Amino acid sequence: MSAEDLENYETDMELALYREYRDVVGLFSYVVETERRFYLANQVDLQTRSADGEVYFDLTLTDAWVWDVYRSARFVKKVRVITFKDVNVEELTKTDDLQLPE
Repeated sequence: MSAEDLENYETDMELALYREYRDVVGLFSYVVETERRFYLANQVDLQTRSADGEVYFDLTLTDAWVWDVYRSARFVKKVRVITFKDVNVEELTKTDDLQLPE
């Protein structure tokens, strides 16, 4: 496999992941971004904790989807993430009442 073949394979995998994200984003209520991953979830519990003078974040996501091109199963029932970096949680707006212009 050449370097170009590998690059094309990775590009195709990323495009497929983006398409999957686009298809499932409407099923979730929250977008969560950590230092290492991007998640969609329907329930988020974010706790700020400290130990030995260090602050960290204890994040539990329920009914989640993980943005990871190398995971075979991206849907997970429950995820627990511990991180020392900032966590960004955004609530998605539902577009059920979308009106198309005439």
